[in-house]
Amino acid sequence: MYTKKTASVTTSSAGAIQSRLTDEIVGTVQGHRDGHGFVIRDDGEPDIYLPPNEMRAVLHKDRVRVRIARHDRRGRPEGHVLEIIERPPQPIIGRLLQESGVWLVAPEDKRYGQDILIPKGATGSAKPGQVVVVQLTEPPALFGQPVGRVSEVLGEVDDPGMEIEIAVRKYGVPHVFSPECLAEAKALPDKVRAQDKRNRIDLTDVPLVTIDGEDARDFDDAVYAEPARVGRSKGWRLLVAIADVSHYVTTGSAIDTDAYERATSVYFPRRVIPMLPEKLSNGLCSLNPQVERLCMVCDMLITAKGEVHAYQFYPAVMRSHARFTYTEVAAILANTRGPEAAKYAERVQDLLHLHDVYRALLQARQARGAVDFETTETQIICDENGRIEKIVPRTRNEAHRLIEEAMLAANECSADFIAQGGHASLFRVHEGPTPEKLEVLRNYLKAMAVGMSISENPRPAEFQAIAEATKARPDAQQIHTMLLRSMQQAIYTPYNSGHFGLAFEAYTHFTSPIRRYPDLLVHRVIKAILAGKKYRLPALPTPGEAQFKLAKRLAGRAAAGAQAEAPVRIDPELLAWEAAGLHCSANERRADEASRDVEAWLKCKYMREHLGEEFSGVVSAVTGFGIFVTLDALYVEGLVHITELGGEYFRFDEARQELRGERTGIRYGIGTRLRVQVSRVDLDGRRIDFRLVREGEDRPARSAKDKSEKSADKATAREVPNAAPDAAPDGAPHAANESGRRTPRKREKEPEASGLERPAARTSRKTTKKTGKDTAGKRSPRR
Repeated sequence: MYTKKTASVTTSSAGAIQSRLTDEIVGTVQGHRDGHGFVIRDDGEPDIYLPPNEMRAVLHKDRVRVRIARHDRRGRPEGHVLEIIERPPQPIIGRLLQESGVWLVAPEDKRYGQDILIPKGATGSAKPGQVVVVQLTEPPALFGQPVGRVSEVLGEVDDPGMEIEIAVRKYGVPHVFSPECLAEAKALPDKVRAQDKRNRIDLTDVPLVTIDGEDARDFDDAVYAEPARVGRSKGWRLLVAIADVSHYVTTGSAIDTDAYERATSVYFPRRVIPMLPEKLSNGLCSLNPQVERLCMVCDMLITAKGEVHAYQFYPAVMRSHARFTYTEVAAILANTRGPEAAKYAERVQDLLHLHDVYRALLQARQARGAVDFETTETQIICDENGRIEKIVPRTRNEAHRLIEEAMLAANECSADFIAQGGHASLFRVHEGPTPEKLEVLRNYLKAMAVGMSISENPRPAEFQAIAEATKARPDAQQIHTMLLRSMQQAIYTPYNSGHFGLAFEAYTHFTSPIRRYPDLLVHRVIKAILAGKKYRLPALPTPGEAQFKLAKRLAGRAAAGAQAEAPVRIDPELLAWEAAGLHCSANERRADEASRDVEAWLKCKYMREHLGEEFSGVVSAVTGFGIFVTLDALYVEGLVHITELGGEYFRFDEARQELRGERTGIRYGIGTRLRVQVSRVDLDGRRIDFRLVREGEDRPARSAKDKSEKSADKATAREVPNAAPDAAPDGAPHAANESGRRTPRKREKEPEASGLERPAARTSRKTTKKTGKDTAGKRSPRR
């Protein structure tokens, strides 16, 4: 029976009470490669600077208690460490070195500012130069280095896939399934059994098809559409069938425990670390062609205007009638008489129906004003040894958009169904821009003479209107980038406050349970509602560091905007769901960080082969210490430090996002086209430096060896900037992809782009002199 679609009710959590400042402050140490560090305060107040002498006895990620010892001339606090509250047990990865008979491990993560001493006999089977994992046996002290032992040998630094082995350990990504989990998976059947089909709708005769990338191996979703009467008008019936992972992964089982710990699959170039064992992800749960599979179906009636008139959910058994690629479907839609159409003649009409539904859904999307920016994304093509062969732009065609709109519709219906059922669950919430970001955006739009602005309580349609109005301008890319950067990141939470970017009053993730744990939870909740029961979360592990950091940030944001209200007692069940949401959100970001780290390593490795070469590019970001340039031909981003811009003072205009020379008036802003030379590549620091090339300049050629040796002493380089976390690792995010679909490398892309921002310290200086000293001192406190 179809459920009449209604607007969901927005709920909110109780506001947090801002804690009082005390003389002693608790926080987490964040090291810096230059030797100093910062304490990221638990109360969300500005960071506390730790000078190098204070960092001698602590390590990056330590939980500490500090006291503010003094303030610098700008009023920024400088701290003194009173106590180390907790030292996380996470191992340190680095290269084993032998210097004057002494064994050392140089940490791969340069935020650990000290080498680790390794006693004789504690090196195991490791050889000099190899990458190893170290467990600390003695902590650092004011007058002594930390001591450790080699617990694992990863291999040589140039071994294929070494960058991935480093990243999964560096970011604490679980990559080995427990024996109990593997035993459970092995005991599962190889195919759908007769007893598995009980109480399910038989859809094996419905020609559902999957549409994915060429190299996809796990198929979460299948689709089918047909014309139907909706009320008195014409419309469509749209079926979105999603793999029923919850049938095989039961609450509290060993597979469930491992899946929760991972929370998401992690996608690297040439390798995937799955959330589920391969027997499930690529076999029993994957909607492979011409085999029976269990699924959960969102069966929708879509009006001619693209509105979901009604929907129903039910468990079913299906058989995929074809495995299409995006390229094939796009070709068929473009030419129904071409060779691809002839190959799949029986399915051509079904694809045309899907395309009709897509156009109607797109019309509704535009009507509600959802954010939809077109951006360039890239794909890394690797050889057999895992080295980059080339970086190419990834084209989004009609097939991508078709599937994305279908997934968005199913996800919205899932949220609506849960909200109507009154059951606790996880929503995918994307809140509007913060007041601070709105102010920056308004100033920017005014400075750029856009002629349009954003209201105090903006709607997504306002952002989309500005994007449409400026798309023909030469600086359109710059304006669209700033619009994206003003938005927040989406999170999982039991408190529904809507999805700003997609302009949905309620939204959740239902369509990818093979690779996302929140989707699996949503399936369980929907099944419980259908059965008239209540789903209860299993006992969850203790939250880790990532969840703690995210919870602290969210609490600080809530406290900043909280009104004076009477304390509200929160349901313990909601607290459990909130913990699950924090865990899944934090691990999603962890996966993105690990993926970006690997991509940055590969790009640095790739650019070492291009040292000294010149390329044209465009300025993609501007900071107080220089400009970041993305190369046209290679799609790689690097820094032109301010010392390379010329012999004058440069003023950073935050409103215009540009550097302007005080003597010549020359301007460097987002979108400015330049020609640069690759001057330095730091593989360990994941950093690429460019130098500006001017017309008529005499540029003597240097050997790669000379350039590498000279670069070793240069201290002004900055990290290769990563693209938006959980948004678009290969470029700016695209709003439509909150559907949960992924590109061949990574399925989740967010409509928000706060991760595109550089750290606050890099944009806080209003005037910058031609000197490298400004990058090595204290940073401005994060707000």
